[in-house]
Amino acid sequence: MIIMGMIHGGHSTNPNYNIEVVKQLIREIDPDFILTELPPDRYPVARKEFDELDTIMESRVRVFPEYVDAVFPLTREMDFEIIPTAGWTKPMNDFRNKRLREIQADTAWTERWAEYQAAGRKSSEALKAAGDSNDPYFINSDAYDAANEIRYEAYNRILNDELLLGGWDNINIAHYWNIEKALNEHKNEGKRFLITYGAGHKGWFLRELHKRDDIKIIEMKPYLDKVLKDKASK
Repeated sequence: MIIMGMIHGGHSTNPNYNIEVVKQLIREIDPDFILTELPPDRYPVARKEFDELDTIMESRVRVFPEYVDAVFPLTREMDFEIIPTAGWTKPMNDFRNKRLREIQADTAWTERWAEYQAAGRKSSEALKAAGDSNDPYFINSDAYDAANEIRYEAYNRILNDELLLGGWDNINIAHYWNIEKALNEHKNEGKRFLITYGAGHKGWFLRELHKRDDIKIIEMKPYLDKVLKDKASK
């Protein structure tokens, strides 16, 4: 089991963690299954578009360059299965956005909203102090997870119940339910799983995955060493 933290649109602009690096990392990891941040109900459309049209127009999938430009194209040269495991839905997203707007406008929430905003600033400062946001080593490190946890702890404590299924714990539970379903379906088969979600989810998932005694969690560093050192030597 390997978790590779993704930066979504950042892969199109980050010179150190671009699409080509993502592709090379996946080649080195050589997974049997890639558990993706794609909703199960959107995946069949995207798969059909890619297979028949050589492009992906499906809106929820198209926002992820790591899938459109790396994972899907790699299925033509590698033998892995894409498993869509995102628990996110459009109604959840719409409700969360609406409720956040209401909370920001509600004077009864002024103090709590200020606390959440302050945690976000503190988290950003911790990220800057801990490492380089363009560095894939840092993005895939425990230090990155710890700095992000400052924001997510406040987000979860203050807003999780208010945002219902769109809250931080709640959405991660929905994601992880699908991830665990895939792991259980292939339990004890000796297969290699790669989880590719936004890097902010990594810490939450790792806490749950460490509770399992049937998987071995492998660090990203050896694969980063191989790909980035090879890239630097060219």
